[in-house]
Amino acid sequence: MDPSRKRRIRLTVALTAALLLASALIYTSFSAGEDVVTASQLIKQAKPGRTYILGGTVVSEQHQGSLLMFRVRDPKLDESVPIQYRGLVPDPFAIGRGVLVTVQEQGASFVGQPGSLTTKCPSKFQDANAKAA
Repeated sequence: MDPSRKRRIRLTVALTAALLLASALIYTSFSAGEDVVTASQLIKQAKPGRTYILGGTVVSEQHQGSLLMFRVRDPKLDESVPIQYRGLVPDPFAIGRGVLVTVQEQGASFVGQPGSLTTKCPSKFQDANAKAA
């Protein structure tokens, strides 16, 4: 076989393999992410037994032993949902802080999965005008 033909075949096979690997990587990265829902979206679309990642601002909190009960408000609307959570609570957790928590609907409230509560750093989410003030 001609050496230049061998090179073309190898190049075609290598480019095809690279294209397939790149496509698989792109598909995996887009399909692996989960959408964060707001309180108003959660109220409208929640189905019992399904888990959701809820994002919003803490507007109230109350401790009853190891149970933490708090409300998360939609950043753009005045709707909020009650959350019951048992597990480790991050130190920066406080009223007014942005949080993410994985929840499931149970009755009139939502139950957070233990270990899923995280807080957002407010400095990363302020706009340039708020930082300059």
